[in-house]
Amino acid sequence: MLLLRNKIILGFVVFLALLQLIPVEKTNPPIDEQKTLVTDEPVMSILKKSCYDCHSNETLWPSYASVAPISFFVASHVKDARKALNFSEYNIIEPSIKEARLKRAIITVKNEYMALPSYRYAHEGANLTKEEKEILMTWFEEELKTLKKNSLKPETAIK
Repeated sequence: MLLLRNKIILGFVVFLALLQLIPVEKTNPPIDEQKTLVTDEPVMSILKKSCYDCHSNETLWPSYASVAPISFFVASHVKDARKALNFSEYNIIEPSIKEARLKRAIITVKNEYMALPSYRYAHEGANLTKEEKEILMTWFEEELKTLKKNSLKPETAIK
């Protein structure tokens, strides 16, 4: 029985060691200032401390993001988060898509879906205070109003 248990433990250790050989894409695409969100300091400060590691091309990859199987989860989450809403490409998001993403952002902040609990656990500073949630939700709502106002503007005549 002891021999079987030792073989299982050894097999598991070998399996974990082999997992380290699987490459994980941890990238930060170049930042184009023309595409990147620029807004007032309170909002940027909150976004940078609680959102940018996943929702931008400015990810600060922690050391544990290099250890499988955690690396698979982290890289996958960053990839999905950038796809959902990437503040490094905010200015080029098509208006109807941006509108849907802003509405979703309001819901996720309001219901504390973001930042993910696993991220908040590892990054204590990512927890949003009630005041920070209000600031973000107000900003998201103002962005929605701006989008709607811009969509009501008459199209420029083609000559």
